[in-house]
Amino acid sequence: MEEFAFRPTHVAPPAGMATWAAPDPARPSARLDALLPVRLLAQQGDWAQVLCSNGWTTWVDGRLLITLPDTPPAAGGPPARTADPRPALAEAEAALARYRALLEDLAAGTLDLESFREVARGLRVGLVVDGEALWVFDPVHDRWCYCDGLQLQTYAATDRPSPAPVRPAAPRPSTPPGPSPRPTAGPGPGPGPGPNAPTWVVGS
Repeated sequence: MEEFAFRPTHVAPPAGMATWAAPDPARPSARLDALLPVRLLAQQGDWAQVLCSNGWTTWVDGRLLITLPDTPPAAGGPPARTADPRPALAEAEAALARYRALLEDLAAGTLDLESFREVARGLRVGLVVDGEALWVFDPVHDRWCYCDGLQLQTYAATDRPSPAPVRPAAPRPSTPPGPSPRPTAGPGPGPGPGPNAPTWVVGS
């Protein structure tokens, strides 16, 4: 057996975390202990499959996992990074540009107030920079992230992961084309996250 075969990549948040036997809200499982080391195996949207040191695998809300630093870089190499904040910053810049364009159209009279409200519905932008500290809203995973300059990790998130991507079934040859299937229900109790979904802070 290889020495150090289990190499954790993340730990559970300080409050522990819920688990599921599959990326399905109808299949809850045992709760992970606080700061339990795990290894990330796979991801489906906000869902993450993790391996525990005892060989047990389960599914969790991947947004809440705390990333462990990678192996220290070689001498003279670049600083190790566990997650790159630039994609989240680019998304925030694009969302802010879309909002500013809407305001310009509203001020110019080419967009009425009712249309402005309709088009801007669901648009969310969040960015706070204080020295080296960065807080940025990630609309793709409906969470706030914190960056200290080297790593990006979840700071706050809604109370459930977003629906996992659904792969459309291959059409049967004998079945004529029809309307697209309705999307499956999102994970976690109740409807999927929305603009008013509750948000909780990941403890430190």
